[in-house]
Amino acid sequence: MYSKKIAIIVAGGTGQRMGSVVPKQFLNIEGKSILLHTIDQFVNAFEDIELVVVLPEGYIEEGKKLLLNKIKNKIQFIAGGDTRFQSVKNGLAMVQQKSIVFVHDAVRCLLTPALIQRCYQQAVEKGSAIPAVSSTDTVRIMENEQHRLFDREKVMLIQTPQTFQSDILLSAFNQPYQSQFTDEANVVEANGQDVFLVDGEFENIKITRPLDLAIATYVLTKRLA
Repeated sequence: MYSKKIAIIVAGGTGQRMGSVVPKQFLNIEGKSILLHTIDQFVNAFEDIELVVVLPEGYIEEGKKLLLNKIKNKIQFIAGGDTRFQSVKNGLAMVQQKSIVFVHDAVRCLLTPALIQRCYQQAVEKGSAIPAVSSTDTVRIMENEQHRLFDREKVMLIQTPQTFQSDILLSAFNQPYQSQFTDEANVVEANGQDVFLVDGEFENIKITRPLDLAIATYVLTKRLA
């Protein structure tokens, strides 16, 4: 049984698309940083979860000041890399025991403990759990300068936390980097392993632009009311 749980919180962004002078994971909503909102959900889901926070090298000390006095769980900090693949690989270096590993975008602060618990249970049973929601938009595929309609019923939008048994994830990240490695599921599939989807949450958006921040502020304000 995989009783040990480790969440790798990937917070390597610099906030360029947000137009912010600080990385977006440090922006505040309702008096609390986005990063802390995110971590709180993992702690609420599992009181024994361990945390690995991957930050831009120049922000590690700020991360420590922000979190160490507020989080009682074991927490480690490590510098990210030039790609998501390298940042996650750096975080995985902290995984020393058989465990269930969650890899989550720090700026997806609207996830719920129920999603985290659902991912854990499926990863125990099947080896992986990749949160996904169906597309609600019409989808067109671009091919050269032409485009064509694609059946949106076949489109799933992928989220995090992408969750795996540790041996599956560690083995996958031993392979060389490829440009299509935009998430952990791609890395695991390229290593010859199937991945399994689990129901995600439509509110589990990634805060990338100012509009996303406004939406997250609205949702968190309602939740905390």
